[in-house]
Order: sequence, then C-alpha cells, then structure tokens
Amino acid sequence: MSENPVNYKETICLPKTTFPMKGNLVNKEPERLQGWEESKIYDRILAKRRESGAPRFVMHDGPPFANGDVHMGTALNKVLKDFVVKSKSMAGFEVPFVPGWDCHGLPIEFKVMQDARDKEPAEIRTLCEEFARKWIDIQKASFRRLGVFGDWENPYLTMAPSYEADILRVFAKLVEKDRVYLSKKPVQWSYGARTALAEAEVEYQDKKSTAVYVPFTLIGGDLSGTSLVIWTTTPWTLPANLGIAVHERFIYVVGTFEKDGASKQLIIARDLLDQFAEKTGWRPAGDMRELSGKDLEGLEAQHPFLDRTSKVIFGGFVTAETGTGAVHIAPGHGADDYVAGLANGLEVLSPVDDGGLFTEECGVPELVGQHVFKCNERIVEMLTERDSLLGSETYEHQYPFCWRSKTPIIFRAVEQFFISLDGIREKAMEEIDKVNWLPHWGRNRIYGTVEARPDWCISRQRTWGVPLPVFFGPDGNALLDAETVRKIADIVAEKGTNVWFEKSDEEWVADLGLPAGSKKATDTLDVWIDSGSSHVAVMEKNPNVGVPADLYLEATDQHRGWFQSSLMLSVGYRDVAPYKTVMTHGFVVDKDTGKKTSKSDDKKKGKPTDAAHFYNKYGADILRLWVSSVDWQNEVPFGEDLFQQVGDPYRRLRNTFKILLGNLDGFDPTQHTVAPEDMTVIDRWILERLNVIVTESLKAYENFEFRKVFSAVNQFCAHDLSSLYIDMTKDRLYCDAEDDVRRRASQTALYQVFDSLVRLLAPIIAFTSEEAWEHAGREGSVHEQLFPEPDERFGKGESTALVNRLLEIRDLVQSAIEPLVQAKEFKKNNEAKVVLTVPANHPCLSLLEDPVFVKEFFIVAEMEIEQGDELKASASKSEHPMCPRCRRYEPAVDGAGLCERCHSVTN
Repeated sequence: MSENPVNYKETICLPKTTFPMKGNLVNKEPERLQGWEESKIYDRILAKRRESGAPRFVMHDGPPFANGDVHMGTALNKVLKDFVVKSKSMAGFEVPFVPGWDCHGLPIEFKVMQDARDKEPAEIRTLCEEFARKWIDIQKASFRRLGVFGDWENPYLTMAPSYEADILRVFAKLVEKDRVYLSKKPVQWSYGARTALAEAEVEYQDKKSTAVYVPFTLIGGDLSGTSLVIWTTTPWTLPANLGIAVHERFIYVVGTFEKDGASKQLIIARDLLDQFAEKTGWRPAGDMRELSGKDLEGLEAQHPFLDRTSKVIFGGFVTAETGTGAVHIAPGHGADDYVAGLANGLEVLSPVDDGGLFTEECGVPELVGQHVFKCNERIVEMLTERDSLLGSETYEHQYPFCWRSKTPIIFRAVEQFFISLDGIREKAMEEIDKVNWLPHWGRNRIYGTVEARPDWCISRQRTWGVPLPVFFGPDGNALLDAETVRKIADIVAEKGTNVWFEKSDEEWVADLGLPAGSKKATDTLDVWIDSGSSHVAVMEKNPNVGVPADLYLEATDQHRGWFQSSLMLSVGYRDVAPYKTVMTHGFVVDKDTGKKTSKSDDKKKGKPTDAAHFYNKYGADILRLWVSSVDWQNEVPFGEDLFQQVGDPYRRLRNTFKILLGNLDGFDPTQHTVAPEDMTVIDRWILERLNVIVTESLKAYENFEFRKVFSAVNQFCAHDLSSLYIDMTKDRLYCDAEDDVRRRASQTALYQVFDSLVRLLAPIIAFTSEEAWEHAGREGSVHEQLFPEPDERFGKGESTALVNRLLEIRDLVQSAIEPLVQAKEFKKNNEAKVVLTVPANHPCLSLLEDPVFVKEFFIVAEMEIEQGDELKASASKSEHPMCPRCRRYEPAVDGAGLCERCHSVTN
C-alpha cells in the first residue's frame, strides 16, 4: 500500500452549484421582491405577451374591505388568484390583474364612529378615508410581500372619484329603466349600527326566544266568542299586529278546550292539535268540529290588549310544522307579513325608532321609549293579566344578527329606496346557467338565493358611502331622473362624493336646475352596489381588461355577496352576467374548533392568523406552498402545526433544485445534449415520467387544481427522481469520464427535468423558482417564460413499462439481500453478488444480460443471470475488492486497485 494514497476526489465530477440548500427566505425574499418591482416585472410580462399576440385572460379581483390586517383567509384568496395569474400567463395568455379595495360602508364607519360620534359628517368622512387608506397601504404591502403580481401602482378604490362616478352612472341606468322606487316596507334593521342591512351583512347565530300562544277572539258570525290561537317567537311585535293568516287548504278544529278547571272555545289546525295540547296543557273536551281555512277568511278578531281588530287573511307561508296553523301578522315587521298585508289592504305599522325603541304608535304608553327586546317580558305579563296567554316556552332557533354591532336585528318598516328585481331576477337565473361554477354546487347555492331574493333595499342610514343621488321636491315626492344622476356623476368624477355634503341644497338645486325648495337625500347607497359596479368602473372602463371577466374567485360567502351583487347589477345594466367562470373556495377554519379564523380569536387564544406572522417567520414561499397543498373547494383546517408540515416538501423541492443544478455543472445543452436513441432505458424512463408530470400539471393548472400540481411534482421528486433515478445514476454522474455518452445522457435528462420543474413550480414557489432560474444562469425571469410542453418523443411509455417490470425484480433482489445485511455478512447492497433466475420470455431479459446496466439499476457488485421457469434471486457477498475511486466492488485492473472504468478515466 502506498504511503501517499492518490486523492481521487479531484478526478471525480462532484456536484457543483452556487444554489444554497438553506433558503433564508425571510431575508432573501424581500430583496428579490425589490428587484422585481424595480424591473417592473408585471409590466414586462404583460408587454411580452401582447407582443406575441397572446389571447387575453381576465381574472377580476373581488375587493377586500380596507379595515384590517391580511389574515390567512385573505392570504389564501389572494395567493390562489396569483396562482391563476402566473399559471395562465405561463400557459400563454395575457393576464391583466387590477387589484382593488372596498372602501366605504359599515365595517369602516363602525370602527371610526367609536371615537367620533359627535363629529360632523364631513369630519367623519375624512376620518373614514384616512382609516381606509392606512389599511390599503398595509394590505397592499402584505399582498406584494406574498409575491402577488398585479398593477399595484394603479389599483381600483371604490372611494376614488372616478369609481364613485361610475357607481352613480350604474344607478342612473337603473333609474332610466324605471327600476328604482321609494317604499315603506320591512327591512333588516340594525339598531346597534342604526341602519338598514344588506342580506350579506347579516350573520345567523343561535338565539333563545320566548314563544307565546295567544288567543284572538273572533267578533260576529257563528264563531263569535271563539278564539283563533296564534303562536309567535316575537311577542314585542304584537302591538303592531293587524291580521292573522291561515292556510286556505288546512283543516282546522273548533271546540272546547280545558285546563286546570278552566275552559275556552279555541280554533287550532288539526295537524297541530296534539302538539298544542302538549305544549300548553289545553286539551280538547268533548266533540270537535272541523272547518276549512276558507271558512275563516275575512273574519275579524279582537286584539288581546289594544282597542282594535285584526283581519283574518290567507297566507301561503303558513306551515303545519310548529305553532297553531294561524300566524300573527304585523306588516311593518316581516317580509311575508308585508306582502300578505299589502294584498289585503292592511296598514304598514312599525312603532319602533332607529335605536329599536317603541314609539307612541305602539299604543301602550308604558312601553314608549323602551327597547323592544326588553319589552317581551312585560308584554307576556300584559297577556297574562288579560287572561290572553295560553302558554309560553323557550324556543331555540337561528336568528339574524348584525355582522358589525353583533346585535340581533329587527324587521322594521321604514321608507327606503329599492331596486325592483322583477325581470332582473329571472334573467339572472338564466345567466347563472350559462356560467361555469367551480365547484359545481356553487350554481345551486347562488341560484337558490337569487330565486328567493326580494327587491333590493339600497338606501343606508350612513355617512361613509356614495350618497343616494336623489332629491325630494317641495311636495316631498322623490325626484328620480337619470339625467340628473348623470350630471351629479360628472361633478363627483371631478370633485369626489364629499361635494354632496359640502354643497347646500340651494347650490345643488341651482347646479342641476331642480324645482326651488328641493332637498337632497341624506342616505348613502348600499355598499354592495359599490363593489357590484366594478364590472363597469374597472372592467368596462379599462381598455386592457374588458367585460365579461373570464374568472371571479372568492370565498363561499360571496354567493350572497359580491358574486350576486355583481350579477344583479350587470344584468340590470347590460342584460348579461359579468363573468364566465366563478370559482369558490372554502373558509380557513381553526383545526380545533372548526370555526372561521378571526383576528379577535387571535388575542383570546394566542393563535395567530395574520399572514404577516407566517411570512415573517417562515417565508412567503412556505405560505404559497401551503396554499397549493390544501383542497380549496372545502373548508381549510388551519393551525401553525399544520402549516409547519409543508416545510418538509419545501425542503425536498429545494434540495431537488440543488441536486439538479449541481449535477448540471459543465453541461452545455447546445453541445452536450444526447438523443433519446443514445440514452439508457432509465434515462428515457425518467423523461417519460417527467412527460406524465408535465401533462398532468398543465391539465391541473388549466382546471385550477393546484393541489394536483403540488402532489404530482412532490411525489415525482421524492420517488421517481430522488429515490430511483438519482440514486441509480449517481455513480456515472460522479465517476464516468466527463464527456462519456452515458454521463451526458443523464445530464441531458436532468437538464430537461430541471427546465420543466422550475417552470411548473414558478406559479407556486415564486421566489424559490426565480432563485433556481438565476443560479442556472438563465436570462430574464422564470415568470416571463412559458410552461414546458409535453414531449411526444417520451409519450408512449415504452421505457416505463420495462422499468416497472425491472422494479418488480428489484424488490425481489432486495428481499434476497436484506437478510444478509441484517446478519451483518456485509453492510451495503453494492457489496452483493446476486444470482437471478429469469424466464426465457421475460421482456427485460436482454437488459438483464447487460452487466453495466444491471449493476447500475440494482446497485449491486455483480449479477449472474440464469434462465428458469420462474423469477427468483439469491445473494451472497461479492469477493471483488472495493475500487478506491468509485467505491464500487469490482475486479481491480492495476496496482492501485482501480476498476477498469476508473483506470480508464484516470489514465
């Protein structure tokens, strides 16, 4: 043995790359982001696509409220949108993306008003704008930090004068089509926020209510003195009772009922008789006679504690599920009540003020000035005092609450402006069936809400919003004129909506040529009209965007919100839907409670959900990879421990880039590329597997199935590439001569693998893919490139079929070797000598007879092939020495102990 052994390391082609294994994302991503912004990467990509004549794909951004940090739910939404932007761009589309913010409305005004209750409207509006702009800047910085590409220098803001003017022009079109009207009817009213609410501003919670059974004694006719019994969960609405609804097809029973020695003549729906008796204790005594609901119509009943009567009317909404089959009707406090009352000439009585307090109209002096919910107990007492309470119970049910004040709402009739949806509703339902809904159940969800939607209440008693552009003439009548609204819009476009509050009524009358003495409305428009008008204010007005959008993408709650408001206004404005495809993702929910994550829960439970916490701790690419790994079609369970689990696949992908780049050192594809026919079967196999991954990933991106991309690429890197191909070819990459055709064949394959993977992963791990692209010495940005295309040369799967059979043999060989390793007869597979029996007709026989191939594929020292009836293998320790250069067990051919291959390379 020589005293100075040769340093063979210098003769080996070890991997060499500047790409680091440690990403250091928290520090490096901001630097890369700065480079992107300085080079205007978004503009460069768009320009490149336009120059190539690429077709346009428009994804319209639904605006988040400018009222808080970006939490993980918002981050999920924006990163999904960025996946679409980047993947569609790399698929060859021009993809303009104009981000936006919803700036008006209750969420902002409610927070500002907590410290500004005594300020004038102009001051409140200034504070609201400052509040909104602060959060716009904060959210914008978070979205950019997440690597989201878009026109960040020119986002749309619903409080921008030009946008506000377009909201008014949409309103003018509705006025022109005679869609807007003034009416006094019940709306969802928040006494906490002192305003009417849109359906999307209501959330349902469990509530316990006092439900009462109350007799209304009929007056006149054969049934005089008999009581029609109602059941209600809102005793406070009884002062506004004007009618009783029965179902014309129900059968009712009338007769004597007794309880504790007392008796009454009552009328109850036959199907609810047993339930009524069980709940109240009042049971039939003697014979009952039956009558039809039709027999009751038009009768009058005495109110239980007020000096007036209630009219018996028909109501198709009366059910036999609970109650008595007779429904208390207060037209001023319910949508069904209002419609039924209107059809039967009943007055609209709503004796409740903005704060939820009874007014003198309630007819009970002691209740005036008291909150309606606090009066339930007193009204029950009044019923008891008058022997008009047959029974009561605590009833648990889902009840609507104001989403900001968190107070239960009341249904209250006030004069409001409405958009008539007659005709719009039906056309919208037709348009829904022309839209592609992802997932498919989204169609039924929005169809059902549109079908059941009443006319749209559009006036809000707020300060921070687009003013309702209506005047009231000297006679008090509303002046609804489209041209007047358009004139107001032109003024707003120049000066903003503050001008509405700054100018006096007299100045507006003079500017608009209105009748002297006219006064402007004090309400603002429903904020859903703001965002719902974006198809005009953003898409139609921007020549680089256009209508309709190819895609709207928001959370599932937007079937009642933005998806629907956009649909209704677009149909009202231009008779078509504003989108071709609507993609709905689930909420991010706490993994322990299943409840939607919120910032308030953060503080209470110490569970951060702000996106900044995660990208500042782990990096934006980890967050982006997490988004790609979840099933966006369903609720997304979330917790920091679940989030951390994507660290392993990220490290695997990063290590894959490092291994590929390291082994491509010195490879010039223009000089060293090897043709498929000169490759080994495993080189062709890995490229066939790559071809499958490319094909599957492109299809998945096309269908917005980002999880399939994550899964397919992750599995390919972990199994096919790392565990098999790299492991098998490592010896030739390191130890063959630099220009050996087998080594160059492997580099050719690895080059194609890297080139495909770095492009396929670019939409997902945007920063890391760009980093790998740069370390590969490529020009420009990976995000300017197109996706790889399937290679038809590797589309038939011939090598895959062979390798699959070879892997079956590999498992057999491993089963023969493993006991010897366990018995410590030798340490590693590459010390084994294997005798393999193979049937003569086996498709891999010729490959197995190639000693160079089998030693590489099975990673053994030697293999003898015998023909026999069935596959079987035996193993023993090879007697060959270990080559000091390649560390394979091979016959030595020189005094240094080198194997034939290593001797050839080093001499």
